[in-house]
Amino acid sequence: MVTISNPALGALVDTVRYAPDCALWTFGAGALMKTLRLVACFEGGIAMFIDTHLHLIARDRISYPWLQNVPALDRDWTFEAYETVARRIGITGALHMECDCAAQDIAAENRFVAQMMMRDDSLLIGGISAARPEDEGFAPFLDRCDAAQIKGFRRVLHVMPDDLSRDDAFRANIRLIGGRGLPFDICVAARQLDIAAELVDACDNTTFVLDHCGVPDIAGGGYADWSSRIADLARRPHVNAKISGVSAYAGPDWTLDHLRPYVEHIIDSFGWDRVVWGSDSPVCTLHASLEQWMAATQALIAGASVTERGKLAAGNARRIWDLARD
Repeated sequence: MVTISNPALGALVDTVRYAPDCALWTFGAGALMKTLRLVACFEGGIAMFIDTHLHLIARDRISYPWLQNVPALDRDWTFEAYETVARRIGITGALHMECDCAAQDIAAENRFVAQMMMRDDSLLIGGISAARPEDEGFAPFLDRCDAAQIKGFRRVLHVMPDDLSRDDAFRANIRLIGGRGLPFDICVAARQLDIAAELVDACDNTTFVLDHCGVPDIAGGGYADWSSRIADLARRPHVNAKISGVSAYAGPDWTLDHLRPYVEHIIDSFGWDRVVWGSDSPVCTLHASLEQWMAATQALIAGASVTERGKLAAGNARRIWDLARD
C-alpha cells in the first residue's frame, strides 16, 4: 500500500505491484516506453541478463575436493575479474551458485558470498547455497540460512549414487525447501534425467531448476536419448530449465550449429516462461570464454521476440528466485 497525503487535501491510498510482476503496458507513451524496457531487461534492444549460475573459487578459505581433478580450473576465480567482464557484456545481476565445496565449508562459502554482496554497487544479488538434504540436521541448517541472501539450494547429484535422491529423508527435506518457497537446482547427468523426474514427482510443492540443459553429450552426439528424457521431464510444470554454459559439453571446436539443436529443444520443451540463463563461469571457460558464451546466446535467441528474450534474460529469474523486490 502506498499513501500520498496532504493536510489540506487528504490522503490518496492505493495498492501497487512491483513492475516485474505486472503485465506489459498496452497503451500510451510508446506503451510506457515498451514497459520500461521490459523492466530493465533491455537496453537499446539488447537483452540485459541476470546470470543465475556464477561460481567463485576462493581456495584460501574454502576447500573444493573436486578441483584437483580439473587442472584447467584449479585456481582462484575472483568476483573482481568476473564483474569486470560481466559489466561489459550486458550482465546486470548475478546469483552465486555453490561450488560443491567440502561439507564443512558450506557456511564459510555462504559467508563469502554475503561479503561479495555487500560491496558497493555489487552485481551479486543472492546465492544458491550448497545443501545436504540427506543429513539429519537439515532442518536446523535451513533455519540458519539468511533469507535475504540465500535464494535457493542445490545438491550436486551427478557424482553421487543414483539412489541418494530416492531416499525418503532426502525427498522430505526437498519438500521442506519447497515449503519455504525456495527453489532447488537439479544437477544431474543426462543418464539420470529419469531419476530427476522421480524426485520432481515426489516433491510437487517444490520449484525445480534443471542445470545446464540436463548436461547433454553434445560432443558425442547424444541428442536422441537426451531429447526424449527432456521432453518427458518438461511435462512437469514446476520444473524450469537453465541454459547455462553448454559449450563446455560440445568440445573445443564447437560452433553455433552444434549448440542450436539442444538449446532450441530446451526452449521448445519448457517454453519461454520456464527457461533462465546462466554463464556457468568459470566452467564455461573449458571450451570458450564468458564473452563467447554470451555472444553465442545472443545469436541463438536472435530470432525470438523482445518479450521472449526478456523472459530468458532476466524476467523468469526474478520470478523463480523472488528477485523482484531486491
